[in-house]
Amino acid sequence: MAERYSSFSSGSTTWLLQRVTAAFLVVVLAFHFFLLHFVHHAYEIEFLGSQARMQDLGYYVTMILFLVTATFHGVNGVYNALVNQGIDGKAKRAAQIVLGVASILLVVQGVRVANALAGF
Repeated sequence: MAERYSSFSSGSTTWLLQRVTAAFLVVVLAFHFFLLHFVHHAYEIEFLGSQARMQDLGYYVTMILFLVTATFHGVNGVYNALVNQGIDGKAKRAAQIVLGVASILLVVQGVRVANALAGF
């Protein structure tokens, strides 16, 4: 069965962004699992949950970047899976709108939570 990937052809900007976001997510998750398995669990919870840590700009920016890249990677993956299943026309447009609105709401809510945790 031939794959469609109409907006996801090899070599396109979307194709490259999907790979870059995957690499970023793997690096951040690898760091998290390194802390989880090689650092005492109580220290990790204290480290990740401390108010002072969230107020560190670098940590805050990393958290927002993770949120944005995970949202893009997931939504783009779902959209391309739907395209690969053969949706087209009005269903394809509806999927674009629903996924676009959902991703904007997810990022806005994630930033609100990050701001609350950071005390901004």
